Amino acid sequence: MEELTIKINKTTLFVVSALIVGLTLGYGGRFFQTKDYVKANEEVTPTEVVATGDNEQAGPTITMDTIRGLFDGNNITIGNKNSKLVFVEISDPSCPYCSIASGQNPSLNQQAGERFVLVSDGGSYLAPVTEMKKLVEQGKASFVWLYANGHNNGEVGAKALYCANEKGKFLQANDLLMSGAGYAIMNDTTLDDSAKATQIADLLKSVVDYNTMKSCLDGGKYDSKLAEDMNTAMQLGFQGTPSFFVNTMNFSGAYNYTDMEPYANAALK
Repeated sequence: MEELTIKINKTTLFVVSALIVGLTLGYGGRFFQTKDYVKANEEVTPTEVVATGDNEQAGPTITMDTIRGLFDGNNITIGNKNSKLVFVEISDPSCPYCSIASGQNPSLNQQAGERFVLVSDGGSYLAPVTEMKKLVEQGKASFVWLYANGHNNGEVGAKALYCANEKGKFLQANDLLMSGAGYAIMNDTTLDDSAKATQIADLLKSVVDYNTMKSCLDGGKYDSKLAEDMNTAMQLGFQGTPSFFVNTMNFSGAYNYTDMEPYANAALK
């Protein structure tokens, strides 16, 4: 009998893996989508030239001028663009692996499997967003946040983060939105945008006044910002959420911060 050989490229492998994870890691009956990026295997490595497309063709070359240029627009930014260390997060508030990478939803980390169990829960996963936040608050690093559609339910949440950023409360609002409570609101498909806005305003009222947040969301002030962020993310070679940059080094997926730390430490020397 003639042997049948099947060749599977990395993209196909990722899609299959994502579907399997989606079936086993449903949250409240919702399946993960293939645009939610998790570090699929040990062969996946960070790159300074972002790979795009099924054939992994070279994408845009990202320089420090590219990264620092993100501070010149109306993006969510914290700190000095000339910092030795700049973190960029491309995220979707409804994306499960974004929530996992935030470290604010430990039960979801546990559902995702052993390698995502937080250190605080006895595992080995250092949530990258948590560790980045520490360095930003210590004044050792700067930060840029961009929205990208990775799970289809996060638009209102992204707008809430823009509203919170107006008040200098992005980090605090992001922690709440990426918690289990925020994740449930984002991915409750029975809620329309108006109902989500009401619940999000209530969730964030400890950091931004409820009426201020609700007015900002209802007024549609940041409706056009979603498309702007997506365009910027695509220029950076965006493939899926979450995606991070440590200066020019891209980590496309929910990497453990231990993978990023050597690059951050080198930048701070």
